[in-house]
Amino acid sequence: MTLAQIIANLPALVVVIPLLLSPVSAMLPIAGLAWLLAVIGTGAAFLCALLLQGAVTGGESFSYFLGNWPPPWGIEFVVDAPSTFTILVMSGLAFVVTLFARTALLADIAEADAGKAYAAWLLACGGLSGLVMTGDAFNLFVFLEISALSSVILIALGAGRDRRALIAGYNYLVIGAVGATFYVIGVGFIYAVTGSLNMADLAVRIPEVPQTTVVMVGFGFMMAGILVKAAIFPVHIWLPAAYAFAPSAVSSLLAAIATKAALYVMARIVFDVFAGMPDMTGFALQFVLVPLALGGIFIGTILAIYENDIKKLLAFSSVAQIGYIALAFGVSTTAGIAAGFIHIGNHALIKGGLFVAVGGYAVILGRRINLAQMTGLGRRMPITTTAFLICGLSLIGLPLTAGFISKLYLVRALLEAEMIIVVGLVLASSAMSVAYLWKIVEVLWKPAEDSASLRESPALYLPLWILALGNLWFGIAPAPLVDAAMQAAMQMTGGM
Repeated sequence: MTLAQIIANLPALVVVIPLLLSPVSAMLPIAGLAWLLAVIGTGAAFLCALLLQGAVTGGESFSYFLGNWPPPWGIEFVVDAPSTFTILVMSGLAFVVTLFARTALLADIAEADAGKAYAAWLLACGGLSGLVMTGDAFNLFVFLEISALSSVILIALGAGRDRRALIAGYNYLVIGAVGATFYVIGVGFIYAVTGSLNMADLAVRIPEVPQTTVVMVGFGFMMAGILVKAAIFPVHIWLPAAYAFAPSAVSSLLAAIATKAALYVMARIVFDVFAGMPDMTGFALQFVLVPLALGGIFIGTILAIYENDIKKLLAFSSVAQIGYIALAFGVSTTAGIAAGFIHIGNHALIKGGLFVAVGGYAVILGRRINLAQMTGLGRRMPITTTAFLICGLSLIGLPLTAGFISKLYLVRALLEAEMIIVVGLVLASSAMSVAYLWKIVEVLWKPAEDSASLRESPALYLPLWILALGNLWFGIAPAPLVDAAMQAAMQMTGGM
């Protein structure tokens, strides 16, 4: 394959490379080789995403037909600002977390299982990328299932350390299957009245359909399924246990990228596929999504305040942060959607970093950790703890961190939309998030019975510091992220 052919096939390669390397990884008997293959797979996908991002800079967009089969017969990948932004965020975080997995994953699973674990890892990455790239409503369901089933395997791998991982994996399987079924039922309704599954085609045909009730039912089912996958309150119940009991490396991967793909799909369905039904989507956003987002923000934050298991605390925090992204999309203006995309990028950095840090603590201490077991770790593991604090400060939105940029653009979007009361609620919830971060900080520097330093591993803290510095970089110089997010929002709304 020549360089020109490689460039022309980048949209397929970002999805296909991890998927093709997956079965190879499953057959490798040596853990180090399987990890190296995962690094190559996620690294190549990241490189492809970077090149794709360059290709759409300036508002360009194009379609890629797999096997040169045009839709509706063939599979179409959509390459535009929203999809490339999300792919770039996801593939970048997947690559960094894969670097962290070299040591962290083997601390939680048997070495003989490493090849199969990285096979599921690559399947999850490839499936989530396909979810974002596809322009076909049914193929979206296929990628949804690929990513979900591989994620179940990854979560259940935590059973070696804590048997509750099996229950968490089972719950994720059942609840995820319900969500996927709702989505595909909705697709069935829409196909029945339009005769098409291609998203661009649907956007044209749906406004012309006389049976608006069928369209409304189909839209409702599709949204219900995606809300489950995105872990929007109150259908988030699979998330806390899944993140808490999965191996630390898996928690970091899922927290960084899994729900981001579903949130992107939600935006694509509302602002693209059903754009021709503004009354219906406007009602759903204003009277369903915004109240649920606010509920998630407060319930997630309150549950995090009262939680002592650190991974579960961060998982509840994720429910709240997902609420911020959903709220931004609920505003439904260009500024609001841009704020949603900005927080997709920043939250991936923040929560990926926090889970990697907690994973680093767990590996060094050799056990799952709760709040009490973190006592004094700030003195004993200063390199890891400093990076943890940077990500934590970014989570609450301190100036000069990425989290501040997210909150700033969200508040600006809310003010533009004259949602003054919601602004007050967002600021109040941000203040509340200080409570659970502060209780962690407090114990980190408390004198401990054993004050001897612990030996920190560069293999664990270097990926963490990449994410921590990313939080600082996008807090000080956010222009590239903001410009890309704004371009994605403009393309979705047509600049409304």
